[in-house]
Amino acid sequence: MTDDRRRGRSQRPQRGPRPAPRKQGPKAPPVRDPARRVAFDTLRAVSERDAYANLILPELLRRRRITGRDAALATELTYGTARASGLLDAIIGRCVDRGLDTVDAVVLDALRLGAYQLLRTRIPPHAAVASTVDLVREDAGSRVAGFANAVLRRVGEKDEQEWLAELESEAASDPLALLALRTSHPRWVARAFAESLGDKGDDLRAALEADDARPAVHLLAKPGQVSADELAAITGGDVAPYSPYGVHLPSGAGDLAQSDVLNEGLATVQDEGSQLVAVAATKAPLSGQGDERWLDLCAGPGGKTVVLGCLAQVSGATVDAVEVAEHRAKLVREAVDDLPVTVRVADGRDPGLDGGYDRVLVDAPCSGLGALRRRPEARWRKQPGDIADLTRLQAELLASAYRLVRPGGVVTYVVCSPHLAETEGVIAEAARRGEADVLDARDLFPGVPDLGNGPFVQLWPHRHGTDAMFCAVTRKR
Repeated sequence: MTDDRRRGRSQRPQRGPRPAPRKQGPKAPPVRDPARRVAFDTLRAVSERDAYANLILPELLRRRRITGRDAALATELTYGTARASGLLDAIIGRCVDRGLDTVDAVVLDALRLGAYQLLRTRIPPHAAVASTVDLVREDAGSRVAGFANAVLRRVGEKDEQEWLAELESEAASDPLALLALRTSHPRWVARAFAESLGDKGDDLRAALEADDARPAVHLLAKPGQVSADELAAITGGDVAPYSPYGVHLPSGAGDLAQSDVLNEGLATVQDEGSQLVAVAATKAPLSGQGDERWLDLCAGPGGKTVVLGCLAQVSGATVDAVEVAEHRAKLVREAVDDLPVTVRVADGRDPGLDGGYDRVLVDAPCSGLGALRRRPEARWRKQPGDIADLTRLQAELLASAYRLVRPGGVVTYVVCSPHLAETEGVIAEAARRGEADVLDARDLFPGVPDLGNGPFVQLWPHRHGTDAMFCAVTRKR
């Protein structure tokens, strides 16, 4: 080395030690995406803890102060992904080289969220993929982010109709399976709908499509406290077509948690079908004297108990409300504050009450197949084997109701399900054993069309815009 070169180097400014090489990985932390993050966290709660999306999502939105367009996007992504999980899994399964049961649960939930964006929204594909990969990287690590990226790019190579055509080619010999696939229902649920409707054609298709659509929000104007007309004027909604106490809110009505009319206790969120069956329980004709003692045998969380309590307050009756779980009984107490309702923690099959009730409502635990549009994830967690245990419980609750009702008193049986085993199959035998006559429930639903041949009432989303509530009314001889 020459002296000139040595002198040149010695004249350069001292810069200190060079920085260590950067580790491989993202150049910067992923940009926080509040809408997709809250949707993903809700889906994870559903998968990990069997949580209900309709309970988790509103709480997360409030806690993280997500409003406006971000809240609307989070809601669409959460419910849409939960509703379509079966179809999304079938498509994702075509894009991986192993069974989905071997894919990390965190990654699979993210893939469902990303696939939904690619197939059923107008979100640009690059944004859907990149945002999902960011979630995977953040929650599961960079090691599997590349896997998620590759799978989603394969999903995005076809649109939903092209994927459906490919999937349907394997099920062409089973029309019911094809319809179930297109409407994102398990086949056994579609079969239960078909058996209840007595139809496997257009009527069934309409029922499943309506069940796969996002429902409107229904409010109950508490009887004696505010009228439906007043509530509609306050909220900007429309008076319900059938319930005298119902209001339908317009799409995008905003955060109900901020509603003064709800916070003041004048109204509550309740499907119009639930309102109709609760009102029917209070209007069925009795024999003999007295209409003062009412019983709600399965009260939690208290929606129908509110209707009974409000109408009892108007008529001068009192209500005993039985709930087996303490935490649900607490919800009932909060819902019926200042109403003539006494809440009792007991098992409805043997509540330890004196008999002689004029009216008994058995709003029995059920499969919930009639409310899948409001709890979209439930369609994938329910199993056909659940029905047998439920029907035994329903029969035992009805037997208790017939012991507690007076001769000439009315027992109203309600489930949010169209499954024949839970509806006609249970009540027919229970009424025979309880020495009760089955009344024509259609008379208690004035103005409601398409109620069939009776004597029971089965409501439907595609016919009535309600949950698929079943109602049977019986009178003890």
